Amino acid sequence: MISGAAVLLWGVAALLGTAVLAIAESRRPGSGTGLIYGLTLGISAAVLLVLASRIADDPVTPSTAALPLGLPWIGAHFRLDALSTFFLVVINFGGAMASLYGLGYGRHESAPHRVLPFFPAFLAGMNLVVLADDAFTFLLSWEFMSLASWALVMAHHREQYNARAGYIYLVMASFGTLALLLAFGLLAGPSGNYTFEAMRAASSTPLVAAFVLALMLLGAGSKAGLVPLHVWLPLAHPAAPSHVSALMSGVMTKVAIYGFIRVIFDLLGEPAWWSGVAVLFLGGLTAVLGILYALMENDLKRLLAYSTIENVGVIFVSLGLALAFKANAMPSAAALALTAALFHVLNHSFFKSLLFFGAGAVLTATGERDMEKLGGLIHRMPFTSFAFLVGCVAISALPPFNGFVSEWLAFQAILQSPDLPQWGLKVMVPAVGGLLALSTALAAACFVKAFGITFLGRPRSAVVELAHEVDRCSLTTMFILAALCLLAGIVPGLVIDGLSSVTLPLIGSRMPVQMAQPWLSIVPIAASRSSYNGLLVFLFIAFSASAAAYAIHRFASHALRRGPAWGCGFPDVVPSSQYTAVSFAQPIRRVFGTFVFRARETVEMPAPGETGPARLHVEMHDVIWEALYQPVARAIDFATDHLNHLQFLTIRRYLTLVFLFLIVLLLVLALWP
Repeated sequence: MISGAAVLLWGVAALLGTAVLAIAESRRPGSGTGLIYGLTLGISAAVLLVLASRIADDPVTPSTAALPLGLPWIGAHFRLDALSTFFLVVINFGGAMASLYGLGYGRHESAPHRVLPFFPAFLAGMNLVVLADDAFTFLLSWEFMSLASWALVMAHHREQYNARAGYIYLVMASFGTLALLLAFGLLAGPSGNYTFEAMRAASSTPLVAAFVLALMLLGAGSKAGLVPLHVWLPLAHPAAPSHVSALMSGVMTKVAIYGFIRVIFDLLGEPAWWSGVAVLFLGGLTAVLGILYALMENDLKRLLAYSTIENVGVIFVSLGLALAFKANAMPSAAALALTAALFHVLNHSFFKSLLFFGAGAVLTATGERDMEKLGGLIHRMPFTSFAFLVGCVAISALPPFNGFVSEWLAFQAILQSPDLPQWGLKVMVPAVGGLLALSTALAAACFVKAFGITFLGRPRSAVVELAHEVDRCSLTTMFILAALCLLAGIVPGLVIDGLSSVTLPLIGSRMPVQMAQPWLSIVPIAASRSSYNGLLVFLFIAFSASAAAYAIHRFASHALRRGPAWGCGFPDVVPSSQYTAVSFAQPIRRVFGTFVFRARETVEMPAPGETGPARLHVEMHDVIWEALYQPVARAIDFATDHLNHLQFLTIRRYLTLVFLFLIVLLLVLALWP
């Protein structure tokens, strides 16, 4: 009987075959858009059916497969267990939704031959990373995933700043792969056994464990978007086509999180308590800075990309809690924290894909990403507006949608911190809890801005006046995701119970069975401490809203008066009198801007009697980029400028240089202790 891992490898082969077919189709007059996205949709759906049958039958017992490829003495090993099954569901569901969206969105693609071959290849690379069971196969798949996504980022390379985005993405991807290579080298040890099974069986010293954790935070953290390794993300995600942006933001960052969980929770062994402190600190910092950067953005897709950084921070906060609780033999609390992280992985793949699809619909209808040129789209694109609103409410962690449940579970895990024995954790966890609460509040403000400026008010440009609703495939995709955001918030116990097969092997414990609770409530630890019922909250909100609407229409005055909307005291009803994205964020910029952005406002007031306009200039800086990356870039430019003359040396000077280096190497070997 063919193993589950082998069946999934056939799915990967089918995706790679689709990529080859896309290359062949690109040579013909028709682009083959519908054929390629249809095949990708069918393959992803078939893989999901295989995974669903495995979850229903036996999600715990691992399934393995091997191929005579890779390193000569190892080959290529693949493994399907509970952790990889969960992340494969996230990858292939995201791929299916992006493919369905691409059936409509791809018709408007200006260069389909630059997208179609790499789209299924990108999905194949992500599947291979999660299936890999040895370091060589993992790193090879990781690089393949990175190069395929880089090609998609560069699809519109002639547009302004896209080439720079692709270059920075490639540099950061190479840096992350180097860190992962060193981490696996430390795990393999002197024996050089690069299979995950051998790494799992070996024991690491505290010093090696510390280096592996640091390298995984650099390698996986750079791909996930941890601060300060996030600089590529707000450049690359907006540069790619919108359905690819949804995959990169909603799915690829989760592949990086999978790599971190696989190594730190599975291969490295028992963690030390201080590892939780490091992950907690970086997660809290990432959550707050990510959403602050998002609030300052006017570009809709860049705003969503920065918001991804915030959600990655939320996930790493939960992972840090799980490490701290696991190190202190608190399995129930560790299972709660890990479940919160995994649940948020799933939730973020839902609502972030939905929001990027909504941004793609706006871009298709108007050709604009700048919110300052949008507005009033709720009248011209009502279905897109509704679906985008659902995504905004879900990502703002408001009940009864799914974002609230996973962040509520994270806060419930934070409330278990008084039982931790180390004072460092006793101080760190509540402080990070405060940062998490701040990021949640700022996220709500951010997406009030995103929805309000984009869809409400009056049109700010002529292109909005001509906008119309997008195709049915795009709308169907958005409404499927909107329904899942609501469903996962109403019956979260179903997801939590499904995640128990993942937490049990990694933590040694699981959350209590949730579907046995009355009225579909969820109980993180015990009913005496806390519980939440998404179904009752949904019914209460629906009943209250319906009763209020009925009361207003039934008992309000029948005398109807229509007048112009309030324009902040301006007599002329013009779009310029509305709030803009910049003015909406001004109070938050003044609170945090001096420290985070080094923001400075300059006001130019005309002299009395002059008719010139007053002007406000706002100057902001990316402190992390200027303090960390620009000095490195300047040092590299300086070195390359001064070493450039080496390529013009004569043969005699080249031989002299080689001889001198040989002498230096011999001296090093002679003096080596």
